[in-house]
Amino acid sequence: MDSRNPVLNREFSAPQLATFHEPPPTAAQLQEMYDGPTGTSTTTRMTLDDVVVRSGVLFVVLVAGAFAGWQLVERAAWVVWVCAIIAFGLALAATFTREAKPALILLYAVFEGLFLGGISRWYDVYVAAVKGTQTGIVMQAIIGTLVAFGVMLALYSSGRLRATPRFQKIMLIALFSYGGIALVSLIGAIFGLGGGWGFYGVGTLGLALCVVGVALAAFTLVLDFDAIQKGVEAGLPERESWRAAFGLMVTLVWLYLELLRFLAILNSRN
Repeated sequence: MDSRNPVLNREFSAPQLATFHEPPPTAAQLQEMYDGPTGTSTTTRMTLDDVVVRSGVLFVVLVAGAFAGWQLVERAAWVVWVCAIIAFGLALAATFTREAKPALILLYAVFEGLFLGGISRWYDVYVAAVKGTQTGIVMQAIIGTLVAFGVMLALYSSGRLRATPRFQKIMLIALFSYGGIALVSLIGAIFGLGGGWGFYGVGTLGLALCVVGVALAAFTLVLDFDAIQKGVEAGLPERESWRAAFGLMVTLVWLYLELLRFLAILNSRN
């Protein structure tokens, strides 16, 4: 089954065809293995514990970067947007490398954290200015992201949600459709549509799109869980646990941003 998270779409969706699997050994190699010491293994396999540990490391780095970005946006807002561009480039590089690159993934977490901290501060200041008081939307978005992650993990672990072929096809169509709408909305926002929010600032339609974005990001977690489980079962190398953690981070960052935008628009309308 294919994962529709591009980060996990290759090695984790069809691990038996992944590029890191070596061809069958030759006769000479077999003899060398036979003559060598017993009880050794050339490759350590990835486990769920590996993914959990790598995810924890990445999120510590992300949060540290977010704290720095929160302070930085007041002094040089343009730096935050530069960090967003760098993070995007690093994400593409980390996604399409043949083997997982821990240093590249850690750098992504740093720059993505700087961007998240900056844009979170921007949303917080914007809504406070509109409402005339602090609303705590950043903390609400963080809690909402953690709750959604916990709920999806529980549903997947219990077997109530599975990444079946039909589920994947529906998600693929929905993701491409939503991506197209978001792109057109961005172009419209540049020209002032919806008060600078694009389609997301157009009445009830905007709030409905926000809800759809949150739901899609949340359900993408199911695809990630499924891809990681299959990767573990297939015996992927331990190094690929970094790519698994990276895939989860990409989805959770998307979910957080969707929730943050929804709360910002909702609060600015009241």
